[in-house]
Amino acid sequence: TGIRNLGKDMIRRKITHATIYLTHTHWDHINGFPFFVPAYNPDASFKVMAGHLTNQGGVERVFSAQMADPTFPVPLSTMRSKLTFEDFNVGDELHPGEGIVVKTAPLRHPNGATAYRVEYDGNSVCYVTDTEHDPDTPDQVILDFIQNADLVIYDSTYTDEEFPAKVGWGHSTWQEGIRLCRAANAKRLALFHHDPDHNDAAMTVIEQKARSTWADSFAARDEMVLRIE
Repeated sequence: TGIRNLGKDMIRRKITHATIYLTHTHWDHINGFPFFVPAYNPDASFKVMAGHLTNQGGVERVFSAQMADPTFPVPLSTMRSKLTFEDFNVGDELHPGEGIVVKTAPLRHPNGATAYRVEYDGNSVCYVTDTEHDPDTPDQVILDFIQNADLVIYDSTYTDEEFPAKVGWGHSTWQEGIRLCRAANAKRLALFHHDPDHNDAAMTVIEQKARSTWADSFAARDEMVLRIE
């Protein structure tokens, strides 16, 4: 849903072409798209990709449905950019540009979700959300996926103390993120997908606890920019 502000920044920087990789299509991840102003620019082009809907009608169907009566005043066709939708099978390896490899993996989330590992010029960033862990057994799929990554952005919605009351909701904890990153020899961890009930004061405490547990962890913030090298 942060895509609204991203769109404003793209206009400022005159960026008119991009590919959008979706982890999944729950409302908190797609409801900002109708307010993505660059998509209304006829001189722009965007590709939207997803890996969990190949056998469920495809990602375009979902985007069309959310911009339809009675939930939105104008249809998807109002977006005058060259807008394309592409479904892939989770587990596929994608090659969006020269030297860029995007690996994908399945996540434990209701209705399915996709993790992404972007590799370029010897560097790697893993985007792992939304996913629910098993407190008794580390997720081997994720462990293999994030092995030696420079940065892991991980679903840290809850704390270990909050987690038992949220089993089945499809989310994880910052403590599990640290356990996975340590086991996989990842370099840094960004705590991500904060619980809306965790205000800035709560997040400051969580970040302090995370850093005291593993110094290479930190809380992701709106508009944060990180250099990977």
